[in-house]
Amino acid sequence: MTLIIGLTGGIASGKSTISNYLRSLSLPIIDADVEARLAVEKGEPGYSKIVEHFGTKILLEDGSLNRAKLGEIVFRDEKQRAVLNGIVHPEVRNRMNKKQNEAIAEGHMAVILDIPLLFENKLDSTVDKTILVYVDTETQISRLIDRNKLSFEQAKLRIEAQMPLQEKKALADRIIDNNGTVENSQDQALKILQDWKVI
Repeated sequence: MTLIIGLTGGIASGKSTISNYLRSLSLPIIDADVEARLAVEKGEPGYSKIVEHFGTKILLEDGSLNRAKLGEIVFRDEKQRAVLNGIVHPEVRNRMNKKQNEAIAEGHMAVILDIPLLFENKLDSTVDKTILVYVDTETQISRLIDRNKLSFEQAKLRIEAQMPLQEKKALADRIIDNNGTVENSQDQALKILQDWKVI
């Protein structure tokens, strides 16, 4: 029986660091962000629907999506964000389901679904267990400013577009406190997998 684990966090919470660590333990990782990028590449159904709704002003010269431009639109307008999510999420879900079924067929003990908006999109009902990578808000803002070279205001906007990590804590089966060192967070992740007997 393969355990399906939903790994989530907030923007700049360090979820990718944990995801990479789990990958190093030979666990299959299905990353929603990667699948979301692939789902809207030129020629994909998601791409056509986005251009149809938002128009060609959100395209780069080569015809690919101008993510920065699209981001500016949807981070400031909840209705437009809902439209974009309504296009992208079903496409991503299909891609992830296909990869999950392949991993199960290969006989893996666990499959990790790396999904930033696991709780917001009620996808926790599609997994057996959930792990939240948690940091406090100050850490989240400063990491996001450093990583993406954003202003304080831009960082705050992006964080506020997501459910607060504090609220996610109440929903998660297990929590990795990522305010400390990388090694400390990796130890917490390993302990969880051992408790769940998938490693």
